[in-house]
Amino acid sequence: MTDSFIPARRSFLRHTGQFAIAAASTALPGLAVSSVFSASGHSAAMTAALESSSASPSMIDARGLAMFNTHTREKIDLVYATGQRYLPQALGGFNHFLRDHYTGEVGLMDPEVFDLLHRVQQALGTKGSFEVISGYRCEATNRHLRQTRGGGVADKSLHTEGRAIDVRLPGVPLAELRKAALSLRAGGVGFYPREQFVHIDTGRVRSW
Repeated sequence: MTDSFIPARRSFLRHTGQFAIAAASTALPGLAVSSVFSASGHSAAMTAALESSSASPSMIDARGLAMFNTHTREKIDLVYATGQRYLPQALGGFNHFLRDHYTGEVGLMDPEVFDLLHRVQQALGTKGSFEVISGYRCEATNRHLRQTRGGGVADKSLHTEGRAIDVRLPGVPLAELRKAALSLRAGGVGFYPREQFVHIDTGRVRSW
């Protein structure tokens, strides 16, 4: 666990504890699967945030992500942070979106995962939508996958801690996505060309 992760996680838990409990309610999925795009390609949430930047200077530093879940077929496009501040409602939406698709269990994702994805996009010079193969994974699911998929699933997977995500980026060669992630020198990067995804996590710096 990185030193930078500890305060981020504590801050996240302090500000989103109550919201995380409600993440599995019927009200949140409507937010999580929102895919209403404006003509410019931004979601309504992104557009509203950018338009409000004149009233809130911190919105100039807004960071957002668009993702497509390959299992649930849901889409999401949200501003999740402005400057040094993470937005609790957006993080809750991402938590629900990246839930364990086998069990439906909603975990707490490390916000630094989203920052890594955002930095990867910056390195690539693109704002495309990530296709998500795996986000949060509960321990029961992880054990099941280890038993049925051989050595491809780690016993102490960071997916179970909400600190890992498996993605690809349409229009970007997988090798280029891996190269961009490695260039950050932050966390772990795994390359899976047969399965067509790159693993990115907030653990120690390593690659495979």
